[in-house]
Amino acid sequence: MAKKLYVGNLSYDVTEAQLRELFAQVGEVTEINVITDRDTGRPKGFAFVQMTTDEAAQAAIQRFNGYSLDNRTLTVNEARPREERSSGGSRRNTRF
Repeated sequence: MAKKLYVGNLSYDVTEAQLRELFAQVGEVTEINVITDRDTGRPKGFAFVQMTTDEAAQAAIQRFNGYSLDNRTLTVNEARPREERSSGGSRRNTRF
């Protein structure tokens, strides 16, 4: 079964192709999602990489957690499920 990994502390210049090449060293990569800022479109410094098997995902964690890429030490671990956010905004300046 496919396993999604969180990859943090990325250089803002890293590309999806670079990540695919790196993670392909330990197994087949099915998807890469470099997270970007909604307003500026610039990378936020982290990504999600989906590996085809649990074994490949574990190998990626062991090999690349603490790995130096573009002079930055990567954080690689199993991605946690996304937490639900409330749809409401701030209630600070609201009168009742």
